[in-house]
Amino acid sequence: QVQLVESGGGLVQPGGSLRLSCAASGFTFSSYVMNWYRQAPAKERDLVATIASTGGNTNYAESVKGRFTISRDNAKNTVYLQMNSLKPEDTAVYYCSAVVWGRRYWGQGTQVTVSS
Repeated sequence: QVQLVESGGGLVQPGGSLRLSCAASGFTFSSYVMNWYRQAPAKERDLVATIASTGGNTNYAESVKGRFTISRDNAKNTVYLQMNSLKPEDTAVYYCSAVVWGRRYWGQGTQVTVSS
């Protein structure tokens, strides 16, 4: 079965950093685009970053460009989101996602709270 498990969330002060991880299993990880989404309270779930199967091409939401970096380690079946210069508006539940065999799969989410 396809499984995506996020970790690394927590409470951080404005200007701080966090590194999220997503461990994938149940599919050929190195063949698939991976994505990070986030959802703040009472908001839609929005795409934050995406990375090609090889890790060569990445794309970011304008709101995080220059602050966040998506990367992957295909040998470890893991995708990462390095978040720097965090702002209170980055507070959300962050989800790892992929489309596998025509269906979108989601991790359970990890809470990121940016507050002093």
